[in-house]
Amino acid sequence: MKKTRYYINVEHGVILADQGADSYEFEIDADDNEIHQLQELFDKAHQMDVGIGEWFRAHTPYIQYHDDEDNHQYDHQLLNIYRKLHELGTETTRNHIESMGVLHLHDNLAAPNPLANKAD
Repeated sequence: MKKTRYYINVEHGVILADQGADSYEFEIDADDNEIHQLQELFDKAHQMDVGIGEWFRAHTPYIQYHDDEDNHQYDHQLLNIYRKLHELGTETTRNHIESMGVLHLHDNLAAPNPLANKAD
């Protein structure tokens, strides 16, 4: 399949075909199937971000971020997005993501969260 250049705004979960349409952080070259996969990753992260867990956590101040399984799952999903962007990214994009150190974090988060199995 033919690859096309796309411009990615991770914060808003936006994939742009037009470079001037909005602000963006990353450039990737992807075919239609790869863009569909990336959009699914963004959609899943958005669903996790606006789920009922957000409301509950906002009203339960004693849950620390590192003890919250919902946060762990969201972080894992966000790192899956960065891994996909690294895979599809231009050289500049790949270098930037590598400099962020998120690929190494992804390896650490790939393992089950030890806090999820902690006895209360």
